[in-house]
Order: sequence, then structure tokens, then C-alpha cells
Amino acid sequence: MTRIEREKNVVSIMVRLYCRQKEGNEDCCENCRRLLEYAYARLDRCPFGEKKTVCKRCAVHCYKPELREQMRKVMRFAGPRMLVYHPLIALKHLLDR
Repeated sequence: MTRIEREKNVVSIMVRLYCRQKEGNEDCCENCRRLLEYAYARLDRCPFGEKKTVCKRCAVHCYKPELREQMRKVMRFAGPRMLVYHPLIALKHLLDR
């Protein structure tokens, strides 16, 4: 699995976890689905490719400000919960930093 694929997997898990627990939806709502599609598009166009760092530490912020804030909110909520629901993926993501 490539670096970009791993990032997409982590983002997908976090967005779905956020939408299910915070918003009470069984499937992703329209806002969360749009955020996830946007994140996938940004990852596909990442200028650093396989040498990318986690987006938080990136020198180039390619997200629009409002979507960046929305993603930050999702990650603040879902990040700690990843250790409970997906511990191996969470640890790998922490080690990728």
C-alpha cells in the first residue's frame, strides 16, 4: 500500500467515525461525503507524492481555508478515538509523522 493510499484510508476512517458518532449518521452525510471526496482529490494531486508528510506538518496547505478547518475539526474528534476503534491504523499513522 502506497503512502497516498494509506493517507486516504486514514482520512476515510476518521471522517466516517466523526459522522457516525458526532452527527449520528449511519452512512456519511452529504457534507462529510464532500469533505472526503475533496480530501481524496487533494491527496491525488499532492505535489510531494510518496515523499509527503502528514498534512498538518506540510509547508504547502492545499485545502481551502473553510475545508481545512472542517478537516481539523474532524481529526480533533476522531484522532483520539482511532486508538480505540482502529488501534493498528492509528499507531501506523502516528509513526508516519
